[in-house]
Amino acid sequence: MDVSALEEILQAVRAGALSVEEALQRMRALPYENLEFARIDTHRALRTGFPEVVFCQGKTPEQVLAILERLSNRHRKVLATRATPELAATVKERFPRVRYHEAARILVLGESEPESDVPQERYVLVVAAGTSDLPVAEEAAVTASEMGSRVERLYDVGVAGLHRLLSQSEKLFRAHVLVVVAGMEGALPSVVGGLVSRPVIAVPTSVGYGAHFGGLAPLLTMLNSCAPGVAVVNIDNGFGAGYLAHLINCG
Repeated sequence: MDVSALEEILQAVRAGALSVEEALQRMRALPYENLEFARIDTHRALRTGFPEVVFCQGKTPEQVLAILERLSNRHRKVLATRATPELAATVKERFPRVRYHEAARILVLGESEPESDVPQERYVLVVAAGTSDLPVAEEAAVTASEMGSRVERLYDVGVAGLHRLLSQSEKLFRAHVLVVVAGMEGALPSVVGGLVSRPVIAVPTSVGYGAHFGGLAPLLTMLNSCAPGVAVVNIDNGFGAGYLAHLINCG
């Protein structure tokens, strides 16, 4: 159940098409659907404003299809993250109108245009240190965009050449919230955080050489940032960063 479904029930009660008892019965329905291998949170959109998002990694194609089918029956839009091209091809056979953002590894089932009350002058700026960080950066960008935020991108502006970042200062300063993605030593969020007055969400990536420890080095750098207003999500968690950025952008 989402807000629109709840509104329909209340409107039906007001119009006399549904009794109070029937409305209560519908609203008291279990807040999840049990598929044995998954318990789908059918009330998440009602609580948070957006339906449960499917994390595809580790799931079989059959499991992903079953979850998508149930969620799409209840919601106008459903997202699935960490989807491989092979999985995307399988899903497309069942749902021909599904959209696949290959760079972001995200499947979108449902409406193409997000419903949003976010003022268009507000935007989320996704900043990536290097081209190797783009899969995580795109995951953040597509997530925020599909949730309803305007998204701008600023890629390959890492600290090895700060002139590339500084030449885009106007775009940085106008952003309502920034997602900054970096691997290697992970210094870019601190630099951006020292320049802008808006919240910065730092995303460490698993891109780097041996002492990078699969993303642990940039994670610790970001957690130890001396720049105020910088929050940090987990390694490679572009989805979490994009989701949070949208919440801040529409707040």
